[in-house]
Amino acid sequence: MRLEEDAALSRSLRAPRAAGIAGVLFAALLTTALVLVRLAAPADPADAAPFLGEPVKRRLVILALSLVPFAGIAFLGFIGVVRDQIGEREDRFFATVFLGSGLLFVAMLFVASAVTAAFLADAGVQPGAPQPASGFGRRIGAVVLHTYPMRMAAVFTISTATIGFRTGFIPRWLRLLGYTVALVLLVAIGATPWVELLFPLWVLLSLDTLVENFRSSRVRSGPANRAA
Repeated sequence: MRLEEDAALSRSLRAPRAAGIAGVLFAALLTTALVLVRLAAPADPADAAPFLGEPVKRRLVILALSLVPFAGIAFLGFIGVVRDQIGEREDRFFATVFLGSGLLFVAMLFVASAVTAAFLADAGVQPGAPQPASGFGRRIGAVVLHTYPMRMAAVFTISTATIGFRTGFIPRWLRLLGYTVALVLLVAIGATPWVELLFPLWVLLSLDTLVENFRSSRVRSGPANRAA
């Protein structure tokens, strides 16, 4: 019995480390991908012809697209570890919104990447394609990448901050910051393209607090379980 309790405590201590690694990977990969897309792609989605004629910018976008699947995988790992640590304390309503918005966020990132990759591949096969067709494909990718996923990211941030406040593992300042970031993503996503970077930044800022609270709560519960 003692060995089983020690093994369970060891697993619980590794979980915060997994959350930290997954969160850092997600924040770094998504930030890099978004910055590369914003630097390389034209501000106007319909203005695709000059972009297609610059190989360097096309390679930057292709590199960004190749990072998106790994960012999505890391984000799924982050979601799983957070849910595991919350355990039975989670509120079912907000837990459902938390999980659903996170999964939709990843799904739409993947869809946007697939649409954009298909657009680039089609433009490479048919370099003389008419501008309206290229503009249409680029516009779909831009809307799917920069509008809907960020709204789901806002919902994810709200639900995470609320769950963290109710369960006690997110402090007041981080919860208020999460609500502020979510509000900006919901209403001001079209104001400037760099607003999107607020979401991975919030995940990165929350990691130290989340990991420390997870670790301390598990360490405190370990001796109590053995004493029982």
